[in-house]
Amino acid sequence: MTSARICRFAQPMPYAEAVALQERLVRARIADDIPDTLLLLQHPPTITLGRRGRREHLLTPPEQLKAHGIALETSARGGDVTYHAPGQWVLYPILKLGPREMGAHGYLHALENIAIGTAKTFGVNAFRRDGMAGAWCPKGKFAAIGFKFTRWVTWHGLSLNVNPDLAGFDLIVGCGLVGEPVTSLKAVLHENAPTMDATGDEIIRQAETVLARTLTAVSPNEL
Repeated sequence: MTSARICRFAQPMPYAEAVALQERLVRARIADDIPDTLLLLQHPPTITLGRRGRREHLLTPPEQLKAHGIALETSARGGDVTYHAPGQWVLYPILKLGPREMGAHGYLHALENIAIGTAKTFGVNAFRRDGMAGAWCPKGKFAAIGFKFTRWVTWHGLSLNVNPDLAGFDLIVGCGLVGEPVTSLKAVLHENAPTMDATGDEIIRQAETVLARTLTAVSPNEL
């Protein structure tokens, strides 16, 4: 397996700061100055609009979001509108994919498999749905995916709801899917739900297997 780095952040990182970090790492990865690097972090309450994001899927005016401490950001990733908040892990893989490794569709399935495998480890009946990016269980969608390739280096990625305040998803039409409920591991498993730390550990294990990378933990200062 290919060697890669994983950095898990202890405190939520503002979305714009995470994007700037990814942009720096993508440039370095394209130049082969760094190995493949994965970031695992949380964001403060933030709504993001992807490249296909439609303003009508934002159900609350921006000034009201700001008054409630919710940031609104545009994003270079694919997809529509989504919500981030503490209690949700976000995985940002910065990977240089070889020509024989996987294309966009294969990479989408890989991220879905990380989310599905993580949820199944804790007893959730998790699955994908044809034609829809993300991961579901019978109670709704618990993981969203939106990514971008720059010269075949990946960035942006996967968000998985562990125990965020799900009320934030009422402010949007999540991923542009009208009438689709959003859920979390906590909402499904209740007192049996895993902690954030345990879920983060499992996401890393799944990423190592699915992406065929041997992951070595590094600190933020080493990035």
